[in-house]
Amino acid sequence: MSGPGEADGHGAASVGQREGPWRAGVRAPGRRGGAGAAVRAHHPGVRPRQLPVAALLRAGDSAHVGRRGGLRGRLCAAQRRDRHVCAQLRGRLAGVVYLGMMLGAFFWGGLSDKAGRRQCLLICLSINGFFAFLSSFVQGYGLFLFCRLLAGFGIGGAVPIVFSFFAEVLAREKRGEHLSWLCMFWMIGGIYASAMAWAIIPHYGWSFSMGSAYQFHSWRVFVVVCALPCVCAVVALTFMPESPRFYLEVGKHDEAWMILKQIHDTNMRARGEPEKVFTVNRIKIPKQIDELVEMQSETGNPISKVLFRIKAELQGIWLTFMRCFNYPVKDNTIKLAIVWFTLSFGFYGLSVWFPDVIKHLQADEYASKVKTHNNERIEDFTFNFTLENQIHTNGIFINDRFISMKFKSVTFIDSTFRNCYFDDVTSVGSYFKNCTFIEAFFYNSDIDDSKLINTEVINSTFHHNKTGCQMTFDDDYSAYWVYFVNFLGTLAVLPGNIVSALLMDKIGRLTMLGGSMILSGISCFFLWFGTSESMMIGMLCLYNGLSISAWNSLDVITVELYPTDRRGTGFGFCNALCKLAAVLGNLIFGSLVGITKAIPILLASSVLVCGGLVGLRLPDTRPNVLM
Repeated sequence: MSGPGEADGHGAASVGQREGPWRAGVRAPGRRGGAGAAVRAHHPGVRPRQLPVAALLRAGDSAHVGRRGGLRGRLCAAQRRDRHVCAQLRGRLAGVVYLGMMLGAFFWGGLSDKAGRRQCLLICLSINGFFAFLSSFVQGYGLFLFCRLLAGFGIGGAVPIVFSFFAEVLAREKRGEHLSWLCMFWMIGGIYASAMAWAIIPHYGWSFSMGSAYQFHSWRVFVVVCALPCVCAVVALTFMPESPRFYLEVGKHDEAWMILKQIHDTNMRARGEPEKVFTVNRIKIPKQIDELVEMQSETGNPISKVLFRIKAELQGIWLTFMRCFNYPVKDNTIKLAIVWFTLSFGFYGLSVWFPDVIKHLQADEYASKVKTHNNERIEDFTFNFTLENQIHTNGIFINDRFISMKFKSVTFIDSTFRNCYFDDVTSVGSYFKNCTFIEAFFYNSDIDDSKLINTEVINSTFHHNKTGCQMTFDDDYSAYWVYFVNFLGTLAVLPGNIVSALLMDKIGRLTMLGGSMILSGISCFFLWFGTSESMMIGMLCLYNGLSISAWNSLDVITVELYPTDRRGTGFGFCNALCKLAAVLGNLIFGSLVGITKAIPILLASSVLVCGGLVGLRLPDTRPNVLM
């Protein structure tokens, strides 16, 4: 199938435009082709209607990914019993979301080449919206993770389909620029998610409970808010037509003709030439439908029909995927896979490494200010204030009262508590190691076995212990930093988005892809000088700003290198590989935090530079029409 402005030997076509949006012209006289007509011209007249819808889809995808970071932090603070459960939950939550997106990208991308862009988008976005809302209400980690998996499976298909859907109605001359503007809505969705997390999650008052069985906290409100762009996109998408290129590819020429005629008439009215008649100059032979498959699907009971249809669709997706490794797109698929993997591995690896390094620097600075108390003896004293960042060794506390107070990063070592009273005590990062409690009384406190390490408790009583983590955002200063750093890192890509959009069709996709990846790799070496929080945040912003042009140009190149019958499948495969690389990057780079700077820097730099060099060997798609 041909791209805007040209027609291939099969007669694929589009509506004409040369002088800007919503302006088209009749290219050549002809006849209406009934079941086989195709038109030779541009059809970017769809763009003003389709860009807002595509932008909502892109922003919704970004908000879905962005809320993962907020969820991970908030779940650790709101639902954990101890730090081990928190670490386990963080890993599982990140893993299931990426797994769902990886499977969704491959499945929905492949299915869109068979069932259509619009229909697959409606289904996958509806799945994401439904399970995203459901995950905000379910109780229990297992069911929550299951909902996040299915929500990721739904949103995973949005990226390959929306780029294919949007690219197929754009003029060749401005295709790279408008696709780059679409990429910018990933940033807007990320800013939306970060801002909502910052505004909603710290408000613990935004919650209600129904007994002890059902709890609805502020982080659940955040999940609902982040699903709203997806819901809006579903509603808007119902008013959009299917891609006329897809209709032409599957032989539905009458449907394609009606959409193209509508675009043509709108363009002519905007141009002041409503008398121009929509004409065609080529005939495309419809595809022959496999009648055997249709006959088989009509036989047997309903269950067997459904199973047979699912099997047939999966086989079709697999066969289309294997065609991505046939000539002439085989070499391009391999090169694209390498570039997608290296860019994702380096980007997501450093994205998780930067915040963790900043937190590590904060922890080192905090630990350097610790106050140490040795061999103290305190009797008949009332503690009704916060103790923070202290270590008490060999202390003796007799008849003391700890009332309505907090322990923040306080450790008691080899200390004795005799006849002490603990009432409404909250402890954050505090532990009692090798201590002894004799005839102590605990009421409405959160001191439990997880905080009593090798500690002996003699004739002591616990009443109405607090359950769950009692950390608040006032206690956890780093929680604000997580959102603030994410917000700055997301906002830093704005200049790169604007530059890539303005220069994509001028300097070319390959120059921007290779140059951006190589510069990003070189910028990694500046991390050697990152010895403070502010310097690391500055490096993060610089890295994100340089790498965003690579992402934008890679999206454009991937769309333009595949023909229409394999565009969704090829893009979906590359995007699935991207998610796999992201998981590996998170695991590898996350394990290196606090150990050494050399390995992450050298690894990220070498991977990005090598990927950029491979990207430079891709064919230049700027002058090409869509196949």
